[in-house]
Amino acid sequence: MADYQPPFQITDAVINNVAEISELMGRLSVTSGLSANPTLRRENRIRTIHGSLAIEQNTLSLEQVTAVLNGKTIIAPLKDIAEVKNAYEIYEHLDSLNPYSAEDLLAAHGVMMRGLVEEAGMFRTRPVGVVDQKGNILHFGTLPDYVPDSVMKLLDWAEHSTVHMLIRSCVFHYEFELIHPFADGNGRMGRLWHTLMLSKWNPMLAWLPVESIIHDRQQEYYDAINACNYAGESTVFVEFMLASIKASLMDALAVSDGTSDGTNDGMSDGMSDAPAKPDKEAGRWNLIKAYLNDHSFIMNADVRALCDVSAATANRILAGFVHDGKLEKCRENSWWVYKLKG
Repeated sequence: MADYQPPFQITDAVINNVAEISELMGRLSVTSGLSANPTLRRENRIRTIHGSLAIEQNTLSLEQVTAVLNGKTIIAPLKDIAEVKNAYEIYEHLDSLNPYSAEDLLAAHGVMMRGLVEEAGMFRTRPVGVVDQKGNILHFGTLPDYVPDSVMKLLDWAEHSTVHMLIRSCVFHYEFELIHPFADGNGRMGRLWHTLMLSKWNPMLAWLPVESIIHDRQQEYYDAINACNYAGESTVFVEFMLASIKASLMDALAVSDGTSDGTNDGMSDGMSDAPAKPDKEAGRWNLIKAYLNDHSFIMNADVRALCDVSAATANRILAGFVHDGKLEKCRENSWWVYKLKG
């Protein structure tokens, strides 16, 4: 297995992102105690689960995910509720997992997909085509007979490589998706294992909701995978994931510094938290309404740009206007969007 080397390049963009991430982590560790604040840990864990499952077409909103994990009853597809409970259970046991163990990988998949697929906790036994959210085939996974050996080689490389962990974990994530070792749940398992590897390197990263950033940039996520499939190596995906980690750290630092009001984000009991000041809320609504006069819908990324806020705060703003009856949340080509109500 020592000869196995997944192909990728360490570009200037990769080096710059690693340096900036390291600087942001240093600042965050001093200012926030991200891994020591139980409330913030839980909120970020919920964002992680919501973001990762939403990428896989889970229909539950952030507020509904919060309600489920608070033991409340909601009206939603049972499969979506089971996905949330399973994901929360395995993320809560992250500390006990060995990121380089095939046995732990299979056990984690068994929990993540329990009651959802027949082959939970097993490598797949049938060929599979990998598709994006539009149903376009990106590539075909490794043939079933070769999956166990391919996974073992990848885990061995990940454990013994001397490449910086920030880069190594991104390469692992792409190669894992390329192999596509399971019948279902590969995306959420790849993101889980990426977080697991980073958390063993720096425990603070166990609580960073990178998945919520990926959800906001979902098309870019699939485009990066597709570009790497064509190129035959993972550099573009590594650059994308490092940029996403950096963005998540910047959001966390903004909340810590008090420059973002995206705390709580409607997660206390499934509804929005204390409202913004009336003048600020009115100003944001005027911006959103003006945007919707020229566009049929608005998305999280649009609110971030209009209001100069983090992704977390944009989620809270949109949820608040949905709760007030000003907006309605709906699907548009597999994306969550917001439209003027009525």
